[in-house]
Amino acid sequence: MKAEQIIDADRTLLYVSSKEEIASKTLQYVIRAISIVGMIALVLVFAMPFIWMLSTSLKTLPETMIFPPNWIPKQFIWNNYAKAWGSGPFLHYISNSIIISISILILQMLTIIPAAYAFARYQFKGSGILFGMVMVTLMIPSQLIFLPVYLQLSTWKLLNTHLALILPFASSAFGIFLLRQSFKQVQEELIEAARLDSAKEWQIIIKLMVPMAKPVLATFALFSFIAHWNDYFWPLVMTTDDVARTLPLGIARIREEEGVANWNVLMAGNMILVTPILIAFCFAQRHIIRAFVYTGVK
Repeated sequence: MKAEQIIDADRTLLYVSSKEEIASKTLQYVIRAISIVGMIALVLVFAMPFIWMLSTSLKTLPETMIFPPNWIPKQFIWNNYAKAWGSGPFLHYISNSIIISISILILQMLTIIPAAYAFARYQFKGSGILFGMVMVTLMIPSQLIFLPVYLQLSTWKLLNTHLALILPFASSAFGIFLLRQSFKQVQEELIEAARLDSAKEWQIIIKLMVPMAKPVLATFALFSFIAHWNDYFWPLVMTTDDVARTLPLGIARIREEEGVANWNVLMAGNMILVTPILIAFCFAQRHIIRAFVYTGVK
């Protein structure tokens, strides 16, 4: 009798444990399904403007005025891109945007890396005050200081040139701050070991610090490229003709030539503008994820 009771008790325990295991797995599946649905909804929220822009760029003009709107065009009008491209010297605008964005990025890397290393690894008199001054510049919008900069560049006869759009952004307070935080996370023992191997300071920066901060540098490079590729205000202020004008000003020219109502042509121009940014993000997204994961782990 006792043996039968023991067997029944074991069966009951197995049944209860199996039910608990099934309930736990079911709960995990439900949580995973909810998280997947939430991520899909979040992706759709952020992707919706791009989907709408692509859809509108392929519509006829009357179809852009339909309400409720059609997400899938009844007829794909690829000629909208030809109209947008032909509204001005787009190849010249793209060339200017590439030259200016890449030049700014190179100059920023040459300035923020040594500055961030100095603030992260050296304690000198006034370092806190200097770093505070760098941080204060983050609070000052470029629209507030453009007038003295404009007058100075005018004195140097640099208006309507690439240098007028490059020199004011040769450094970045945000880049110095971001990279300084990354450099501070590098263990001091690694730097001391490099110095014991007779490594110079510039060798420590290039061969040790920069490779370890590659995800952060890639993230900053993407942010910088997007900001200056999309910049409209500064090229508008510093240029008066097409010699140094960039792609955002070329997109604005579509509104002038095609009319405000031609949203299909305007959206085609915006697709031309945003495509290099999407390509750059696809190449840099792995480094961006690594940068956030590394920061979170530290």
